Amino acid sequence: MPVEDRPSVHGVQAKAPALPDTTRKIGPGPWIGGLVVALVLIACILTGIRSRVHAEEELSSAAKQNSILSIAVTNPSQRTQPLDITLPADTQAYIDTPIYARTSGYLLHWYADIGAHVHKGEVLAEIQAPELDQQVDQARSDLATARANFNIAQITAERWEKLLAKDAVSRQAADQAMSDLSASRSSVAAAQANLGRLQQLQSYEKVYAPFSGVITARNVDIGSLIQAGDSNSPQAQLFHMAATDKLRLFVPVPEVYVNDIHNGDRVEITSDADPNEKFYGTIVRNSDSIDLSTRTLNVEVDVNNENHKLLPGQYAFVHLNIPPSSASLTLPSNTLLFRAEGLQVGVVKDGRVQLVPIVIGHDYGAKVEVTAGLTPQDQVILNPPDSLAQGERVQVVKGDGE
Repeated sequence: MPVEDRPSVHGVQAKAPALPDTTRKIGPGPWIGGLVVALVLIACILTGIRSRVHAEEELSSAAKQNSILSIAVTNPSQRTQPLDITLPADTQAYIDTPIYARTSGYLLHWYADIGAHVHKGEVLAEIQAPELDQQVDQARSDLATARANFNIAQITAERWEKLLAKDAVSRQAADQAMSDLSASRSSVAAAQANLGRLQQLQSYEKVYAPFSGVITARNVDIGSLIQAGDSNSPQAQLFHMAATDKLRLFVPVPEVYVNDIHNGDRVEITSDADPNEKFYGTIVRNSDSIDLSTRTLNVEVDVNNENHKLLPGQYAFVHLNIPPSSASLTLPSNTLLFRAEGLQVGVVKDGRVQLVPIVIGHDYGAKVEVTAGLTPQDQVILNPPDSLAQGERVQVVKGDGE
């Protein structure tokens, strides 16, 4: 029966229990929130992946960019001014000689010490040689005896000639007298020569300056035993003397500069001892031959030194002006590549390296002369790495205006 028609208990009508309302609307469930979270996570993941891919692309681009060699370049320059080449020089006195004794004895006195400027013919020392003086006296006596014998022989020969004219003596006797006269004449000549020799040795008892100059060494003192000597016995040197009013400078010129050196050229001279002073000399001669061991030409430069500011043996520098060549270019030495194929330089064209062989003329030290292989418009790589290869891509970061 219907619920409404249920009989009541004890006369009271019983109320039927309430049934759920199946007509109520259903709201958004938990799956909607999960979907939103999932979408957010997906968006974060996609954003992270995109950021990482972008970073990798940037890193790859940077690595690719860094793999290109960055270099500095310079252009070959054409020299218009003479190039100053500085070469070391050996400074020597114009005349430099040791003074020896030609007479043995004892040193009686010396008159010039080291540093003394003396004139030609000035007495430097006196040697006492009593034995030599006695030999001179003996030679004078021998000469007098020879002259006396000559006089008597001459008188005898004249007498025999007169007697022979009268046939009072034989021809044999007259010839003997003439022979005695000739022998006496020879004895006189020999005695005169011996006396002259001893007198010459006696004159060496005084040691004279052979030229005007300065005494650079004195090796004896009063009372020293003097032995007549020469260059074969250097211990016998009395003095050493040098003429310093004019100096000779000997310069070893490298072979590559030989054709630019001419006798009569005026050159500048400097010295570390007086860096603010400049001297000037003249190329007077050269050896006209290349030294096989050093491959240099020995060149002599004469310089006036009347003020004696330069000293013999001093280290000096000669500055040679090398004239420019119209057909040559100059490059810094730090552009050269020494390869098995020969001397090369790296030239940048269209962002790539071209290894160009060149021909070197003069080597100026910091620079070299290039006679073939380059033009003034070429961009030459400075300080090229040893690994530089043909066709390699490079990036010019700066240039050198040399």
